[in-house]
Amino acid sequence: MPTGADAGTLHRSPLIAKILGALAAMLVASCLSGCGAINRVPTLEEQAKSSWSEVQNQYQRRADLIPNLVETVKGYAQQEKDVLTSVIEARAKATSVKVDASTVSDPEKFKQFQDAQNQLTGALGRLLVTVERYPDLKSNQNFLALQSQLEGTENRIAVARRDYIQAVQAYNTEVRTIPGRWIAAWFYPEAKPMETFTATPNSERPPNVKF
Repeated sequence: MPTGADAGTLHRSPLIAKILGALAAMLVASCLSGCGAINRVPTLEEQAKSSWSEVQNQYQRRADLIPNLVETVKGYAQQEKDVLTSVIEARAKATSVKVDASTVSDPEKFKQFQDAQNQLTGALGRLLVTVERYPDLKSNQNFLALQSQLEGTENRIAVARRDYIQAVQAYNTEVRTIPGRWIAAWFYPEAKPMETFTATPNSERPPNVKF
């Protein structure tokens, strides 16, 4: 049976261990803070989130252009009902996909977002190919303005996606490698790897929407 002194020592051991652990953590945090390493995880996370916001902004910009584009094409090519309907339906699906802060770290949500946008890209491509059959439409000033805006938006989407992929790559590398993985576990346990876009056919360049 331990004596009173031994019992007191045993009782204090867990407390001492906790104190030493806290002091060690504070020392490590102080060292890491001094070299900026402790702030690298949240810094890269914010950069990735900012890049994601720009991706959303550009896709929304494209969605906002589509109703006027469809109406303009309809005025010259009402018989292309199936193509026009597919664009309208694809736009409705793309804009109905719920996107929030958790989307970038949820594989299923991210895939839903990407698939919906890819479907809209495909529908737009088919519509713009159809336009080739209507010379009067291709010379319409309103259509030319919309075509120019759409082309610019597709370029912006390509740039925004590229910037997002690069930002996520930097962030994911940080939270998956040492010492970033340790820092995230200690100080940012909520930090999770983010999803990124997968390659699609011709994704290395924006769709050609010139006429």
